Amino acid sequence: MKSVRVVEGRAVPLERADVDTDQIIPSEWLKRVERTGFGRGLFSEWRDDPGFVLNQAEYAGATILVAGPRFGTGSSREHAVWALMDHGFAAIVAPSFGDIFRNNSSKQGLVIVQLPSEDVEALTALVKNSPTLLVVIDVVNLEIEVPQANWRRPFVLDPSTQERLLNGWDDIGLTLRRDEEIAAFESHYAPPSWTGLVDA
Repeated sequence: MKSVRVVEGRAVPLERADVDTDQIIPSEWLKRVERTGFGRGLFSEWRDDPGFVLNQAEYAGATILVAGPRFGTGSSREHAVWALMDHGFAAIVAPSFGDIFRNNSSKQGLVIVQLPSEDVEALTALVKNSPTLLVVIDVVNLEIEVPQANWRRPFVLDPSTQERLLNGWDDIGLTLRRDEEIAAFESHYAPPSWTGLVDA
């Protein structure tokens, strides 16, 4: 997992509430054994609609998704995070998120920005009116802003998630921080002796 300090890019407004993980990446995509290539399946049941926002040329290459409340609810599939990141999204902004989706995101380096509904609506309006606007998410100072519109808001991350993002620590990275302690334990650990055990 790479360190994430600042996310900069254009944003795409997904004006839908209760987008669950099955809508983010439909179940037929879960048969894949790789962790790559899921971007093609992102919102695939909606992509046949020419009017769907991700099909609009002005939002091509956007790296920040602005969504409605309760984004990422439903099943615990990590594939939803993989699909969003494989498509190119580095951050999701919404009024609320599914707890498991939020947790999975923190372990993969996808930045979750939770803002009050009125702030998400204001950001959505800015992005719809000017799709070329640059949105900046500062993970160090916990601020999101649109410099050209003089719009800035604070957001909250729990300290452990912020630390993970800033240092690029996934679960393996967190374990490796204790490499010396693990090695010291293993050097003194004596496995149990099975000598003398008799079958009942």
